[in-house]
Amino acid sequence: MIGLQILKRQRQVAPRVVDQFRAIPVANISDCMARMTAGGPRLRPMHASGRLAGPALTVKTRPGDNLMIHKAIDMAQAGDVIVVDGGGDLTNSLIGEIMVSYALKRGIAGFIIDGAIRDLDFIQSGTMPVYAAGVTHRGPYKDGPGEINVPIAIDGMVIHPGDLILGDPDGFLCVPYDDVEAVLAAATAKVAAEVKTLAAIAEGRHDTSWIDAALKRIGCEARPR
Repeated sequence: MIGLQILKRQRQVAPRVVDQFRAIPVANISDCMARMTAGGPRLRPMHASGRLAGPALTVKTRPGDNLMIHKAIDMAQAGDVIVVDGGGDLTNSLIGEIMVSYALKRGIAGFIIDGAIRDLDFIQSGTMPVYAAGVTHRGPYKDGPGEINVPIAIDGMVIHPGDLILGDPDGFLCVPYDDVEAVLAAATAKVAAEVKTLAAIAEGRHDTSWIDAALKRIGCEARPR
């Protein structure tokens, strides 16, 4: 039944791919995806430190209800990222210290919560990556409905079960399963190019001629004082 179903994930990014992406800044990856993919600035990292990387286990839940999130933690494989579409509602928290502690014990890589969390002091002091839209002390309901391993969307970014989820202090994004190899190649090249640029800055040979060229292209007449 649509709105009340638990499905089996059919595919997921390989651990090798996850490891190769882990050290690449999310901003570089985003640039290589035409700056068109983002989970939205509303969801911020709530944890103390730690990068996020792993295959998505998706949850769509009624706002304020975490029954399906509990089930997802039980279903998850070590290294999974539980990504929750809670409609962005901040009235009730969806996870807190107990659920995060259980997820840590099960080896889950982290949480993306399009909704609220609680027990912020515990989450802020730890290294379990948790991204959320807000914080409230009000607890959740556990009645459903909801769905597990269905396509979801957060601020226009579509996430399918098994897609690659990445996060760092700048935010998080999703790399579609079918695009991981192409994005990895482009992002690796982007990192190498930025290393060269930073070296040129440090050595005093950074070329900024592109700025005047861009101004000329758009018809802006520069009149330096």
